[in-house]
Order: sequence, then C-alpha cells, then structure tokens
Amino acid sequence: MHIGISTYAYTWAIGVPGYPLPDAPLTAFALLDRAHALGVDVVQFADNLPLDRLNTAELDELISRARTLNLALEIGTRGIAYEHLMHYLALAQAVASPFVRIVIDTADLHPDPPDIVAALRRVMPDYERAGVRLAIENHDRFRARELRSMIEQIGSDHVGVCLDTVNSFGALEGPDVVLDALAAHVINVHVKDFQVRRMSHNMGFIVEGTPAGDGMLDLPWLMDQLRSHGRDPNLILELWTPPELAINDTIAKESAWAERSVHYLHSVVPSARIATT
Repeated sequence: MHIGISTYAYTWAIGVPGYPLPDAPLTAFALLDRAHALGVDVVQFADNLPLDRLNTAELDELISRARTLNLALEIGTRGIAYEHLMHYLALAQAVASPFVRIVIDTADLHPDPPDIVAALRRVMPDYERAGVRLAIENHDRFRARELRSMIEQIGSDHVGVCLDTVNSFGALEGPDVVLDALAAHVINVHVKDFQVRRMSHNMGFIVEGTPAGDGMLDLPWLMDQLRSHGRDPNLILELWTPPELAINDTIAKESAWAERSVHYLHSVVPSARIATT
C-alpha cells in the first residue's frame, strides 16, 4: 500500500471548466514536483489532466522525470469506446501503470449495463495479454451491487474497482454499503474525506469535502476492511475543496488541504515514504 496524489487533488489549480481559471494552470510536470515535495510515491493522472494530450517527446520527458523523482505513474480516463480504451492500454504500458482507471460515462454517452459489459469484454483479452487491469470507478449512476454484477459478468481477473470514498453518496450509498459489495474487487482507492452537515435553515443537508483526516471518513476502518478481503491497494488522495470568492484563494486553500491530507495519510500508512523537503 502506497500513498499518492491524483490530478483531482489539485482540481482548481488545473482549472475547472465554467469557473475562473488560474493564471498559470498546473502542468503535469509541476504535479510531479508537488508529489515529490509531499513525499508520496504515486501520481495518478486522470481525465482533468490527461496524458494523451502530451506529444511523444513530452511523454518521454514526463516518464524520465518521474523515474528521477522515484514516482510511480497511474492513469485514468473517461469513456469505454474500444479505440479509446486501446489507446489507453498503450499509454498504460508506456508509463508502466498497472491499470487504467475508467469512469464509464462521458458527457454525451451513458451506456446501459449490457452495453458496458459487452464493451469491456471486447478489450479484456488485450488487457490480459498486456498484464494491465481495468479499474472501474464507482460513480453515482450505478449502485455498488450493480457494479459488482457487471464485473462478474465481464468475467476477468483483470477488471476491478477504483473505489471512491464519496461518489456513491449520489446513489444513496455510504462507504459501508459500497465496501460490503465491492471490497473483494478493489484495485485502487480514491481517498476523499467529507462532512455531512445540516443546512442553517434545518431543511436539508450538504455533503462537502474536507482535508483527509478532518471529516467523517474512517480510513483506518476502510483499510482494515480491504485487508480482510486480501486487498492492499494504493491510497490516492482526491479533494472536494469548496471554492473561495477568488480563484487564487481557492488554489491556496486547495494546496494547504493537500499538504494537511498527505500528512494525515502518512500517519495511517506509517511505512510510506516521508517527505524530505
């Protein structure tokens, strides 16, 4: 089990479509430097800063830089089109990512379970030959048992779950329900801490992000549950950072939350590498 950061730990610094953008958006290379400074072992590039936008020379330079900093790379994307997943298989091989994390839905495509199963079955022989796994992230459209059923129907030991600790609230399921259904299939974990608080007028609740360790997520319990199922996945930090009025203040807050969160993760994964800066 190793600690890592995702591009979704620095969502505001990278840029959120539809909101004010940073003057100098965070780059893939700058993210590596931040990971090294934080003392983590892994950087996961997701669909908000996708590596497929780099040209061959840039990708080679990124791989070289990661090796110099002793950082492992993981990759993720959105969509399950055949050509897209095959492209990401080649990219995973290039950066030595052990899996491709996928979010099933795109902005204009929300396939039904039979179509998802068929699409992923089609690519699995190539992924199996390459020794690369597919990690399907739990999002709010499917409940955990539906996702487990799809994984079982695909029928490959190279497909599993990227377990996000918050996303399934959108399907009315908390971490205990999600783990009960999916723990045995977990390949990777997105650590997002959160709080659920009642609104000031008492009519409704808000689910909001916090730094890891400051919210309601019982991470030691989650780790114990995974280990009881023989799973020892990397813990990848993501943040739901509520914005401030000014984008620069939001970015500063996000950075402070990342530092605070990684410090907490080091405390619960004591074997992880400690920052030297």
